Amino acid sequence: MIWRWRYEDANGGEVTDRPLPREIFSSQSDAESWLGESWRELLEAGVEQVTLMEDERIEYSGMSLRAE
Repeated sequence: MIWRWRYEDANGGEVTDRPLPREIFSSQSDAESWLGESWRELLEAGVEQVTLMEDERIEYSGMSLRAE
């Protein structure tokens, strides 16, 4: 199984118009750890929220990168 993040704008549309890391992970915990280290860079690159995908299945979606 492959885990990956889908990068989204504030409306939930996928961000594909700029170079962003396209990391793949072998586990959910690896993906979540990577995001914990990388979210600031993604936010600076224009990503507002993310969705975690396991293959094509959505594990959870619409997680904001902004502090509440």
